[in-house]
Amino acid sequence: MKKKKKKTIEKIRYALGFSNSGLGFRVIGTLFGNRRGHVYFAVQDDPTRLPAVLIQLPTPTSILVKEMASGLVRIALETAASKTGSKKLLEESTWRTYCNGRKCGYAARKECGEAEWRVLKAVGPITMGAGVLPAGELMYMRARFERVTGSRDSEAFYMMNQEGSSGGPELSVYFLRV
Repeated sequence: MKKKKKKTIEKIRYALGFSNSGLGFRVIGTLFGNRRGHVYFAVQDDPTRLPAVLIQLPTPTSILVKEMASGLVRIALETAASKTGSKKLLEESTWRTYCNGRKCGYAARKECGEAEWRVLKAVGPITMGAGVLPAGELMYMRARFERVTGSRDSEAFYMMNQEGSSGGPELSVYFLRV
């Protein structure tokens, strides 16, 4: 009986966003990648710590930059429902990826290696911005994201427009279990 009660409490805490992932409701999101490489999406609660989530997206950096120049960008990451249901959504290893409704391929969760950590440390002092780091023509975009946990099977990160001109998110990253 105690085990069942504990599991129920864990599910409620996860659904409310109090999971053990170390993430709060406002996080720092960084998209980065070499001009001719793929994009990484890192989510950090604190810029001095390793990312709670690091995902390599299948979208080449140049294509994502073109999508962003055209306006709003929506990235959806879908994973199949597991039979055991034991994994948390952000702990999955692979996702089918869609960018603005078009299928892009498969994204993969990565461990933060030395190269990725070097990039995150270099952009650490930046609260919000985009640019190019000189080493290897590495492009980055960094901003505060609002984290919304819809249920155990859905979670979203919204980068809000700081000027408030449009009122809606400029970039949204959705995690879904289908």
